[in-house]
Amino acid sequence: MIFLWPGMLWMLLAVPAAVAVYVFLLRRKKKLAIRYASLTIVKEAMGASRQRRRHVPPLLFLLALALMIIAVARPATVITLPSQYETIILAIDASGSMRASDIAPSRIAAAQAAAQSFVAEQPGNTRIGVVSFASTASIVQPPTLNHEDILAALDRFQLQHGTAIGSGILVALKLIFPDIEFDLRSSNPRPGGARDASRGSSLDQEPKAQTPDFKPVPPGSYTSAAIILLTDGQATTGPDPTEAARMAAERGVRVYTVGVGTTNGEILSGEGWSMRVRLDEDTLKEIASVTKGEYFYAGTATDLTKIYKTLNSRLVMEKKETEITALFTAAAALLALLSGLLSLLWFNRIL
Repeated sequence: MIFLWPGMLWMLLAVPAAVAVYVFLLRRKKKLAIRYASLTIVKEAMGASRQRRRHVPPLLFLLALALMIIAVARPATVITLPSQYETIILAIDASGSMRASDIAPSRIAAAQAAAQSFVAEQPGNTRIGVVSFASTASIVQPPTLNHEDILAALDRFQLQHGTAIGSGILVALKLIFPDIEFDLRSSNPRPGGARDASRGSSLDQEPKAQTPDFKPVPPGSYTSAAIILLTDGQATTGPDPTEAARMAAERGVRVYTVGVGTTNGEILSGEGWSMRVRLDEDTLKEIASVTKGEYFYAGTATDLTKIYKTLNSRLVMEKKETEITALFTAAAALLALLSGLLSLLWFNRIL
């Protein structure tokens, strides 16, 4: 446990001072009892149990005082609490290899179905956006609370050639931070960039002036948004995915990666097209590691659905450093109230 205002703990010295005053008053009463025989008789009439009981209310009050002082110092600790991300961006590969049917009925259909199940399980206060990426990345659905719009967006994918994983991450970041333009040739994002990712513009052009006051935050510390990235291949064009992941990490955004397909490489063919695809697990694992996210491998449609459910549970429970001043304050108030009630009940007075 830590204290946000540790300097206030010096006030705990009031507790031993109060104990000293209480002991002084008891000794003073004892001297008076010896001086006046009638007081000695009253004391004996009280009995040993009643004498011990008279110390209980002051003890409870001292505990209440100590807890109240600790509360003033604003204690905080790391606890596991329910935490709902306000924004989740689904970045899904829309390259031609997603037509492959090794995951029935096809990789893209299985990915869409699993994503739709994931969306359906999210609470109504979660904004969800959808990004697709092939040779370039584009916004399919800006973050919205309308789950029907999101489900419809997942059905609007148009498969193309190429796999720009880095662009997918950057466009997802653009949805989370719309006032910032991300440039891979500069580790710092530029606010108010003129190139808008929603219009399909390039994100890997010549850098502009860096933002001098930008300060990276710890990876995974931004709990208001997360990115879920799904792909079946390796990056063939666009920005370096690892550098894009570092930009997400500098903003504290976690990227959860899901790999679909074969790791050894396979030649896939369809109507008029043929290509060799290979799942680059190393890159996906690195993206997840850099951003404090997690990597999952999906070999079947069932695996995809399970992964999205797992992501749902991971996004909900999270360890956070939380201020617990209210708990100490409530405990202090309860002890003070109990002290007064017992004093009135046993001695017909407050302390």
